[in-house]
Amino acid sequence: MIGVNFLICIYIRVMKTGKIAGRQPVQVELQPGVTYKWCRCGLSSNQPYCDDKAHLGTGIEPKVFTVSSPRKVWLCMCKQTKMVPYCDGSHNHLKD
Repeated sequence: MIGVNFLICIYIRVMKTGKIAGRQPVQVELQPGVTYKWCRCGLSSNQPYCDDKAHLGTGIEPKVFTVSSPRKVWLCMCKQTKMVPYCDGSHNHLKD
């Protein structure tokens, strides 16, 4: 019989990159002085931001960030970007 700790370990390894939350980025306007938490796991109910509970147990923590001036940006929704939290076009290469 496989132990629970072993199964949790396997799940965390599988979750190295987040679940695809969307196949297109989302444009948002970010403000200085605000701390943002971008969801890395793809499980948050508050996409593209972390809901502070969905990632628990996944081994994936949100990306905490701020900006120094107001700006419109495209945040990744596929959770495969290398430019966390910004879209790098990875959604164009997703497998179905």
